[in-house]
This record gives sequence, C-alpha cells and structure tokens, in this order.
Amino acid sequence: MKKLLLCLLIATAARAQEWKVVPGKITTPWSEKVTPAGVLSEYPRPQFARANWKNLNGLWNYALTPKSDSKPAAWEGKILVPFAIESALSGVGKTVGKDQLLWYQTGFSLPANAKGQKILLHFGAVDWQTDVFVNGQAAGTHRGGFDPFTLDITPYLRKSGAQELVVKVWDPTDEGPQPRGKQVKKPEGIWYTPVTGIWQTVWLETVSPTYLSGAKQTPDIDKGVLTVTPALENAQPGDRIRISAWDGGSKVTEEEVEAGATATLKIGQAKLWSPESPFLYDLKLSVVRKGKTLDEVQSYFAMRKISLGKDDKGTLRMLLNNRFVFQYGPLDQGWWPDGLYTAPTDEALKFDVEKTKEMGFNMIRKHIKVEPARWYYHCDKLGMLVWQDMPSGDLGNHWEPRPGIVGRATDQNRSAESERAYRDEWNVIINALYNNPCIVVWVPFNEAWGQFKTPEITEWTMQKDPSRLVNSASGGNFYPVGHIIDLHNYPDPAMPDPAVYGNKQAVVLGEFGGLGLPVDGHVWQQKNNWGYQSFKTPEDLFKKYASFMDRLETLIRQGLSAAVYTQTTDVEVEINGLMTYDRKVMKNPARSLYEVSRKLYAPGLVVIR
Repeated sequence: MKKLLLCLLIATAARAQEWKVVPGKITTPWSEKVTPAGVLSEYPRPQFARANWKNLNGLWNYALTPKSDSKPAAWEGKILVPFAIESALSGVGKTVGKDQLLWYQTGFSLPANAKGQKILLHFGAVDWQTDVFVNGQAAGTHRGGFDPFTLDITPYLRKSGAQELVVKVWDPTDEGPQPRGKQVKKPEGIWYTPVTGIWQTVWLETVSPTYLSGAKQTPDIDKGVLTVTPALENAQPGDRIRISAWDGGSKVTEEEVEAGATATLKIGQAKLWSPESPFLYDLKLSVVRKGKTLDEVQSYFAMRKISLGKDDKGTLRMLLNNRFVFQYGPLDQGWWPDGLYTAPTDEALKFDVEKTKEMGFNMIRKHIKVEPARWYYHCDKLGMLVWQDMPSGDLGNHWEPRPGIVGRATDQNRSAESERAYRDEWNVIINALYNNPCIVVWVPFNEAWGQFKTPEITEWTMQKDPSRLVNSASGGNFYPVGHIIDLHNYPDPAMPDPAVYGNKQAVVLGEFGGLGLPVDGHVWQQKNNWGYQSFKTPEDLFKKYASFMDRLETLIRQGLSAAVYTQTTDVEVEINGLMTYDRKVMKNPARSLYEVSRKLYAPGLVVIR
C-alpha cells in the first residue's frame, strides 16, 4: 500500500512539473496558488447543486492542427484546463487562428455508484464551436462562447475501466459571425487578447434516469410568493416534485406538484434582498416516486423586485423593492492578466466583487462578457446589483453622433448565420442566469456594436423576462424601446435630458470617467498605455473623481437613476482602472472612494410618488 501511494505521489509530481505559468506578463497574487491538482475545485453551479459530482479540471493533453485535419497525429503537450490556451495559466501561451483546430484529451473513471444511473458532462463555457467525443464516439456539438452546456454521455461509456474524453474546438475570434466580446486577433486599445477553447470548469454529475435539469424561479414581493417551474427529464406517470423554502434551519413553506407544473410558494413576511441586506432563502427540490426520492437539488432564491416608478416631478426612476435606490457601479470587464477570461481561483473571482463593494459601489455593469456561475453567486451573497451585457460581435455599424444628447446609427444588416448565433446565445445566457437575484438589468447592445433589429430584440428580451429591466442600447443606437435611455460621456458625468426622455424611460449614464493612472511595475506593457484622461499622481486622480461625485449628486436630483464608472481594473493597455490589472495596487484607498460616494445614496435625495 505504501509503495502504491509513493508511486501515485511521484506520478502527480511529474505531471505538475510539466506545467508552469508562461512568463513575460504581470500576474495576480493568486497565480501562486494555482496547482494542477486543485484548480478551481469549487462546485461550479451553486444555484443547482448536487452532492455527487466530479471535477475534470487539471492537466489535459492538447494539440493544434490545421482546420482540415480530422484528428491530431500526436499530442503536443499539457494544458491546464480551464484556462484558455492563450493565457499564461494554461501553461501554453499560444495563439490559435481561424485556420486551426484546438484539440484536448483526458481520461476519467466512473464513480462506484454509476450503475443504472446517467452521467452528465457539463461545460461552463468553451469558445467557440465545440465537438465532444467520448471513447471515440461523437457525443455532441455546441456553438457559443459564453453559455454553459450539458451532454448526457451515458450511451458512450464503457461499463468499467478508463474512459476517454476528446474535445475539438474551432474559434475564428473576430473573423467569424459569432458573439466574441472584446477579443481580436491583433489586440490594441480597448480590444484584447483572444480567448480560445475551454475557459470554465468541466465536470461530471451522476444522476437518476429521471432527474431535474433546471428550475425557473420568479419572486413577487407584492404578492409575497415565489413561483418555481421545474424541468424534469424522463418523467414517469405519478412522479412528483417536492419544493421547500428555508430560512436557515427553519422551513418556511413546502409545495408538491406533478411534472410540468408550476409551484407557488407563499413567503410570509418576506425578508427582502438588497445591497444593504442581501438575504437569501435556501430552496430544496426533490423528485419523488412512490415515496422514494430519486433526485435532489439544493438551490437558493431572494425576494426582490426591480421596476420603474415616477418621482414627484413625473420623471421615471429605477426602483428596487418599490423604492428609489441610485445604482452606481463600475464597468467590469472581468479580464485577468494571467487567466484572461478565467480568474486564477475562486478567491480571486470573489475579490473583485468584495473590493467593488468596499469602494462604495452597489452595482456592477458586467461588460461584454458573461462570468462563471460562481461570480453571480458571490454577487448574490454579497449584495451587488448587476447589469448584464450581451457580448457583442459582427461589428460594422456606422455611428453618427448627434449634437446634444443622443446619436443614431443604421442598424447592422447581419447575415442569417450571425443573427442566429446572437439569438441562440442570448437566449441561453438569459436562461442560465435567470434565477440570480443580483441581475436587475439586461443589456442586449452596447454603443451600436453589431446592433440589429433593435425594437425586435428589445421586445423579445422584455417578453422573455418581464421581471427585469431592459437597457436596449447602452450608449448606442437609440430607439424608443426598452425601459432605459443610456448615454455614454467621457470623462465628465452627463445625462440625457429628463424633460425629453424621463416620462417614457429611466435616464442613466451608462459610462463615464475613464481616468487613467499607470503604475510602474503593474502594467501590461511599459509604453503606449492610455486612459480617457490621464494623471500623474493618485492625488490628482482622486480630486477629479471626487468632483465627479459632486456632479452626480446634482444629476440625481435632476432625474438620473444610475451611473457606471469606467472601470474596475486596468485591462491590458487600458490604465483607467480603480485597481491595477494585477489587482496588487489600489490607485486610491477604497475607504476614500467609499466616503465620497456615500452622498449618492442619501434617502431623501429623490421622492417617489
């Protein structure tokens, strides 16, 4: 036994030596904590959690081949999943073009209790087109760089012994029709390094042949209820789904419904969720057949409401739980110098949210990216409002600034393939994030980037999720649709005229600021960095920032409902972050930023009718 253990330890050490962080760029403090044996080991989907799961993150084989090849002749080396191949933490640091395929290969074994059960293979996100093979058999294909997907791989498994998983990825970056965010093959300015392949956790789950595949949860604080619509796979006549809500160890209520039905849970004297008090109820869902529990999922929910209402001057305002709360947050791009799209650790992922709250913000605009499920979980737990952007792609609109307040552009004439890619992914993103209480605003388009069929897309988003607000075009091609009119203005705060727009839409400042300060030793590159307005000292930067807070206070009284400051961190050559890209330096103390923003949340600032 001791000899076997020693052999295992030697083998593990040998594999670890095959991987190291690619040198040459700055790294975050958490890079040192990344090891192949335990990379991102937390359960990846906290709102739909099961106990019986297996993390597949770690060192896999990889190879790059021409796009025309059917399979690699040999593996080139090891890659640390789930870090994109271009990233330092992948251990590879190679660029992949539209003429190449990225291949992965790993092995796994089945759990002891797998007999008679189904095995689900989950991918948090893979950019972009993914083909999955299990034991040499095609198990499924997926297109989408930001949305999770699941494959039932049970039919392709051997009864025992080693199992093989091979993943083939093609990603044309900015030379294809797909949503790709800020990735470009030639990074510069506000456009960043490509991200190719697996960039979120890969894991297995063992489930009963009849199992829960999802649940749609919608709170209504006015009626004091939570509606839950579970999705059940392979239901049999007589199957029931038991749903219970919990406040800590105390059961609040329980309902039982048949497959396909919606449960209505009465939440008496509900504790409301807000940035000041982010209370979460626990939720348990069980599939019951003839008194026996077949499947059980742990979840959570919050009682909160986002809506519009008029103030005493007749101007529409964004309301949280039927009261006005000014929403103020940073533009958050979610990039990492060592992991690109992927935070080195869960601690790092949580750090950004915690630090944002310490700086005095109550909201984050998640910009042109979708995060792993655990990021939204941290926002739910910590009490952070989120505006969720749809990642853009297929740019080419011609922007025509108009004097005064807003500009217009012609909508993009997208191809059928491009339009389908956008619609399919936006649909899955909303489905995947629907239950997170932190999300209060959907943003289909940003600054006319690939914007198309604006009224139709906006109306579709509003109908799909009537429980949230829709900001159809943040700083972009404005149409009289959606709940919000959103201006971008750099560097000083400004807003659309409430007298013109405020009786039909809430008035917000979707981007401003961009105050730059390079910090030597903590920049992506030494030269040609930029911000919208650059400063030489932290003191000068803070003085300007504090003046912006004074201006925002005035604008709030005049009709402003929300503002977004650019930005949380530096990102590659952009040096306009509140923190450096490596998260090692706060350019101004968090407490100072917190103190100057307190006035924005004063309870008497706005009176609601």
